[in-house]
Amino acid sequence: MSDQGRVAPARRRGLADEVADRIREAIFSGAYAPGAQLREVELSEALDVSRGPVREALRLLEREGLVHCAWHRGTTVTTLSREDVAELGSLRGALEELAVRQVIAHASDEDLASIEKAADLMERAMGAHEMVRCDIAFHDAVFAAARHQRLAEAWEAIRCQVHLFLLTRIGRSTEGYLTRIPAEHRELVAALRARDTGTALELFAAHRRLAVDVVTATHS
Repeated sequence: MSDQGRVAPARRRGLADEVADRIREAIFSGAYAPGAQLREVELSEALDVSRGPVREALRLLEREGLVHCAWHRGTTVTTLSREDVAELGSLRGALEELAVRQVIAHASDEDLASIEKAADLMERAMGAHEMVRCDIAFHDAVFAAARHQRLAEAWEAIRCQVHLFLLTRIGRSTEGYLTRIPAEHRELVAALRARDTGTALELFAAHRRLAVDVVTATHS
């Protein structure tokens, strides 16, 4: 039998994945803000690995939209343009509208309790970066409760970029952020529990729009 058509042997990529996890965590924790330079040599020394896994990890993160690699500038944490924000917002909105409709139509009491629990955790967030994590976790719970596998996969594809968008939002302003966000999400939970589609869609849209307004102010 010829080699043509055979599946190539699997290659273990555990180290690159681990390095990507560490760099991603550093971005999400605020150690590397949007626009920050990510230098292979410095990262390999800090993580105590060779440059190969670092280079591969940066490629993985580029596919997630978290970093941008350019031959003349090296690798930087992605800075979202106005067009990026608009595209991400419209796609997220389309996915979230379907998720809300699915949750209201199909979510169990246990699913709704999981969403409410995610909202409750916001009350204990100690800082803006932790609140962003709680915000993402809330929307994770909404998409999980939608019980729609392909929708969940579509959310997962943009999840890191939405996280980056929220980091951009708190980088612009945190005024009232820690006090307002929990209240917003309690309203979202109440609308979902009431299975009030119109109110839920309106509140989710307003929630997204507020963050977009803060971010787009950076481009004015």
